[in-house]
Amino acid sequence: MTNRRAALTPTPARRAAGMLAGLALGAALLAGCSSNGADTDCGLDACTISFDRGVEASATILGVEAKLVGAQDDQVTVEVAGEQLSLTVGQQASEVGGFQVSLDSVTDQQVVIRVARNPNG
Repeated sequence: MTNRRAALTPTPARRAAGMLAGLALGAALLAGCSSNGADTDCGLDACTISFDRGVEASATILGVEAKLVGAQDDQVTVEVAGEQLSLTVGQQASEVGGFQVSLDSVTDQQVVIRVARNPNG
């Protein structure tokens, strides 16, 4: 006696359910970032935030809030996870609340920082 198994092909309902689950996951990832006076570009473990200067700018990324407090010349003050940091372009990343924060650039129009999860904890 031979047992044969039929190949299971996904039904249209299963394919639709899988597609909806994928869309829901994508929406949840996008909903994790919000901003006011800033643009964000996020991956799984890091975000680049471009703050507009001259406005009250903030962004919520990776579960924490980041705010531009002030900028003068090539030095900026930001608040990440409730702690203020002073950063300059080219400076090694500063650690705060399990994140590495660095200043990418400063112009008359924008301040760009990078916030990444600290791989060591």
